Amino acid sequence: MRQLIPASALLALTSFAVLPVQAAPQPATEAEMTLYTRISALNACIAAANGVDFNKSIGIAGETLSQVIQGQNGGAIKQLGAKPLPQEELRKGSINSVLIGVSQVCPDLMPADVRDKVKQALQNQAKPAK
Repeated sequence: MRQLIPASALLALTSFAVLPVQAAPQPATEAEMTLYTRISALNACIAAANGVDFNKSIGIAGETLSQVIQGQNGGAIKQLGAKPLPQEELRKGSINSVLIGVSQVCPDLMPADVRDKVKQALQNQAKPAK
């Protein structure tokens, strides 16, 4: 006697066969980081321009940036290697990236002391190592 497979079982099997396989997240490229940082900096600028405390706007934008990198790229940044960064390092780096972005997009909204610190840090980074 021949056993027949019910049509519903065949449909279930074929629906699993057409599901796309999720690729492992790739480290964020320089172009992706530029885009993510620019968007986060713009959000911080908009928040600060609308009366949100500057530090809060930077903190929120920095956390948003770190979550995007975590979600889209598994927490890895190509310029830093393929290994995902610990969440705390990702947060610190994201806040720094947002501050640099804000200094480029809306420097007039930054407190003068913060703007000076960012400027000094960028100048120190540009100096060749001894």
